[in-house]
Amino acid sequence: MRYYIADPHFFHGNLNTQMDCRGFSSTEEMNEYMVQKWNGKVRRNDEVVILGDFSWGGPEETNALLNRLNGRLYLIQGNHDRFLKNNKYDSSRFVWVRPYEEMLDNRRKVILCHYPILCYNGQYRLNEKGEPTVYMLYGHVHDTYDQRLVEQFQEITRNSTRKNMDDVVRPIPSNMINCFCMYSDYTPLTLDEWIVCDRKRREQLQKGSDV
Repeated sequence: MRYYIADPHFFHGNLNTQMDCRGFSSTEEMNEYMVQKWNGKVRRNDEVVILGDFSWGGPEETNALLNRLNGRLYLIQGNHDRFLKNNKYDSSRFVWVRPYEEMLDNRRKVILCHYPILCYNGQYRLNEKGEPTVYMLYGHVHDTYDQRLVEQFQEITRNSTRKNMDDVVRPIPSNMINCFCMYSDYTPLTLDEWIVCDRKRREQLQKGSDV
């Protein structure tokens, strides 16, 4: 099984009290809750792709944390992963660390980057049923105004049409999913679980805007 998650920000106390306002009594409580949610879902041989900003901690404490987490880990590098630059950091816990990657997930391609890519590789690809075969998974923007702007862009794109090579006019796909850890209660999710989570979250946002 493969899971995805973005922006856990282990050891980043300011995100608990500012910006995200996560509501934990301390950074230690935040870390322990995220470890609990992670290991409650992920088994030893599962894969977890972290879409950046894994840890704000130093190399030693980040190494210790990595050894507590289940799964085979892959890291898309984020702008706050400063531990990667320290020579005391042990890179052996990650299968790889990359700024960008494309992988297959159950016959679908996932475009992986810490930053949202509005026009991503394979955006227009659909299967014979008209279902998307490519998803862009990202992080970085958390649940901020920047995320609202991304959602506005997606809405504009999905309400736009374009003639394809078969001379058929179709809506333009925009299958971007912010895998922000707070959207999943800090639990890594599969691609299918993120698709459902993203749809339900957008429906709730729409209901709120209609009130």
